[in-house]
Formats: sequence, structure tokens, C-alpha cells
Amino acid sequence: MMRPPRVVLDTNAALSALVFLAGPAARLRVGWQSGRFVPLASTATALELTRVLAYPKFGLEAALQDELLADYLPWVEVVALGVPPPDVPLCRDPADKPFLELAIAGGAAVLVSGDRDLVDLARVSRTCPIMSVATFCDRHM
Repeated sequence: MMRPPRVVLDTNAALSALVFLAGPAARLRVGWQSGRFVPLASTATALELTRVLAYPKFGLEAALQDELLADYLPWVEVVALGVPPPDVPLCRDPADKPFLELAIAGGAAVLVSGDRDLVDLARVSRTCPIMSVATFCDRHM
């Protein structure tokens, strides 16, 4: 039996999967919960998701934030990045670096991103395939 692919979801992709009940992002949530893929997380990426869930613009009360994290974190495989972390291509946005490091350290099959900078990086980097949420869902869900 084949093991499900190991996948990095950036904060945008994970947040969208947790908040939206329809569309490609919602399919991500069904995917990890049904074992179609294993989401990977590092300390840095989990903390980033927790921080973003608390943004006032989302209007999510603390109890709902905890509930959303409980729908995600039990499914993830935690990856230690090592010291020093893996070398990654230069990113326009330094906040993207932890996701690339995680993809390399975790041996991810793909990094799924809603971030235009990361999707654009896929054109020049051979580090790990980087796909939009819609592309990943079309190909793997």
C-alpha cells in the first residue's frame, strides 16, 4: 500500500482550508482528514498559523481559533528542521522561507501555496514542486 504524499501547506492554504466550507481550499481539509495526504508542520509554520488565525480582520474568537487548530494540528506530521536549517532559494518575502525549509527537511512531495511569491518561485526553483491550491486539488484530490 502506498503511503500518502507528504505536503506542506503554507499559512494561506491552511487558513483557507480551515475557514472556507466550499471550493478548492475546502477540498484540502477533506484531503488531510481522509488521509489522502499528510500535512507537514514545523514549529515556525505552526506558530505562524496560530498568529494569523488571531488577526482581528478575521473576527475569529479565541474558542473558534482553538477549534480550527484542533481540526488541523492533530493531522500534521511535525518535522524538525535541524540546525542549521536546509538551504533554500532566495525568497522575495522572508516569511516564505520557513515553508521552503520545511518542504526540504520533510521531504515534501509538494508545497501548496496561496502566496503569489511562492507560486512564482516554482518557475525558477527545483527545490520542491510548488502549486496553487486549485492546481494541487485538480491533480491530487
